[in-house]
Amino acid sequence: MSLADKIFIDMCKDILENGTSTEGEKVRPRWEDGTAAYTIKKFGVVNRYDLRKEFPLITLRKTALKSATDEMLWIWQQKSNNINDLHSHIWDEWADENGSIGKAYGYQLGVKHKYKEGMMDQVDRVIYDLKNNPFSRRIMTNIYVHQDLSEMALYPCAYSMTFNVVQQPGEDKLTLNAVLNQRSQDVLAANNWNVVQYAVLVHMLAQVCDMYVGELLHVIADAHIYDRHVDIIKELIARPTYDAPKFWLNPEIKDFYQFTRNDVKVENYVTGPQVENIPIAI
Repeated sequence: MSLADKIFIDMCKDILENGTSTEGEKVRPRWEDGTAAYTIKKFGVVNRYDLRKEFPLITLRKTALKSATDEMLWIWQQKSNNINDLHSHIWDEWADENGSIGKAYGYQLGVKHKYKEGMMDQVDRVIYDLKNNPFSRRIMTNIYVHQDLSEMALYPCAYSMTFNVVQQPGEDKLTLNAVLNQRSQDVLAANNWNVVQYAVLVHMLAQVCDMYVGELLHVIADAHIYDRHVDIIKELIARPTYDAPKFWLNPEIKDFYQFTRNDVKVENYVTGPQVENIPIAI
């Protein structure tokens, strides 16, 4: 069993056994047929992944590494808010007739701000500080911008990254750690997807800043399983598990803006069957 499988299984069991239900409450999400989408939820889930030990792909079912990486690069590298720049259709439900999701996600990371070093967007500021001021406790991004929420098709779920660099005793390079803050998460549809995306991001930033990769800490304020996902989750976490795959990142890339979804791959990725036709609450 991979560590990612154990974390996922334990989290799901904890939500199902110790979570609280929103049934009967006033909730925003709706199923396609218009009925309210209730959840079993757990407040304050914190999962820790040591990226040195393994890459956190679950083996219970396949997580599409290249597609997850593509969406992460769409936000962090292209800083796009238009689905026509994506190679998947995961954002189609929220886009307007022109393909825009409004002032959300990549748009916010692309806004330039004034620093004493000059005008930079949030991503360039992170890279600048990791290279020039790695022990700063202020290396972070935030895309939950209140003044722009009314112009976002969807409020950001994974809204903040905080980077923290340490010097491990006896090592020749620094180690990059990160905290991913998420206000809300659909555990079945998005948990491992998000973990994989930000694990890739940490690997990429560590490589371009000549650091070792360290830990990814994932903090979820509202981790929930939708009512129509409960039986799917129960079947999923009862499946056999396999060893974690080996992760590969193209070692030739030294500039973050040169990475593509084809610069990542895994070897020996054995999984259970895919879960088909997951209902998504909108």
